[in-house]
Amino acid sequence: MSRSSQSGDLTSGPLLQKIILFSLPLAASSILQLLFNAADVVVVGRFAGSTALAAVGSNGALINLLVNLFVGLSLGANVVAARCFGAKDYDGVQNTVRTSVALGLVSGVMLAFVGFFAARGLLELMSCPEDVIDLSELYLKIYFIGMPMTMLYNFSSALLRSVGDTRRPLFCLAAAGIINVVLNLVFVIGFHLSVAGVALATIISQTVSACLVTWILTREEGPLHLDLRHLGFHRGSLIQILRVGLPAGLQSTVFSLSNVVIQSAVNSFGSIVVAGNSAASNIEGFVYTAMNSFAQAAVTFTSQNMGARRYDNLDRVMRNCLLCVVVTGLVLGGGASLLGTQLLHFYSTDETVVAAGLARLHIIARTYLLCGCMDVLASCLRGRGYSVLPMVVSLVGSCLLRLVWIATVFQLFRSTTTLYISYPLSWILTALVHLVCLLVVRKKLLDEQCTAAAA
Repeated sequence: MSRSSQSGDLTSGPLLQKIILFSLPLAASSILQLLFNAADVVVVGRFAGSTALAAVGSNGALINLLVNLFVGLSLGANVVAARCFGAKDYDGVQNTVRTSVALGLVSGVMLAFVGFFAARGLLELMSCPEDVIDLSELYLKIYFIGMPMTMLYNFSSALLRSVGDTRRPLFCLAAAGIINVVLNLVFVIGFHLSVAGVALATIISQTVSACLVTWILTREEGPLHLDLRHLGFHRGSLIQILRVGLPAGLQSTVFSLSNVVIQSAVNSFGSIVVAGNSAASNIEGFVYTAMNSFAQAAVTFTSQNMGARRYDNLDRVMRNCLLCVVVTGLVLGGGASLLGTQLLHFYSTDETVVAAGLARLHIIARTYLLCGCMDVLASCLRGRGYSVLPMVVSLVGSCLLRLVWIATVFQLFRSTTTLYISYPLSWILTALVHLVCLLVVRKKLLDEQCTAAAA
């Protein structure tokens, strides 16, 4: 079977250069995805008021809680496809493609059903302010109707990333991003649809990106070729995807649960703080996605090199990705903190909202590189085949610590500053434990190589 002209060998040559070339389009793609939400937040904040801004922005933690389990499964698809590709098992790649796309569609339908019917109850559990909850519910219900297309895009683009192709998903999102911004302006300013308008614009644009990236897979001539007539679940591929993806998804889900608890604490300070927190977290999202592109590079490069048995490259992948993420976190995180006032004014002209946003930016943006390091180290573990270990470490080191912090320290010193400090504390603790785990796993792999050589 011929290989796609867009696929790449991630096991030889100058790895730093390849990591950067892989990550830049991926970062741009992720930033474009964020622009979907940023356009929602900016347009609604400017033209529909701070209550509508809070309604849109406060849904982020809840959306992530419901979606991240299935996003973790798409990571499993990426790892399995990359390993098969590195081992030149093209039949395995084909089985993974068919299974992944089918799993994406099924996941999306499940999310649409749960998100639509559980929206109100979940918002009430989060103590969503009374002046916001009706608009938040409306936004959530419309947003989740488009979830099948969102999941289809996530799984299809994960397959393209597994062979080093991060450029074409970027082109798809660029087209969708332009559509999203235009529709935001038309629906909110032209038709006065407020939060319903931005939600509609988002799901229409996500449908466009999903259709484009799926069309690319159907046009592939190599192992990534997708035949829509043969969609289905291959038992072996599904088991491998679940083995890698479920722990990653569960970790992200519990992370999101801790963020929901934090969001609930933020909600207790009122709609002004909620709006400022929403705007600041939206800005931080751009920093996070730029760093996270190197974490995704780490898992893809590590997986391909494991499949190709190029164990000598594993440490180089880890070091290069850590270097990139630290530089990115310092430059972008520091920049977001320094330019916070100007950036927040894009979201709201209300000075009290801007002040509330700055309180968050000055703590979290400045320390965001710690989060990037944590993610890269966890991705290196997953790429080496250890999915449960980083999940357990993250659940204890980050999620449990945040929940305990809110139940103890925050109750004694109730302020947004006390709340936000829990983030960098959890990042540094979890990153250090991940590093220790990687050193142990590295020694185990070296011992296995020595035993195999002696035999």
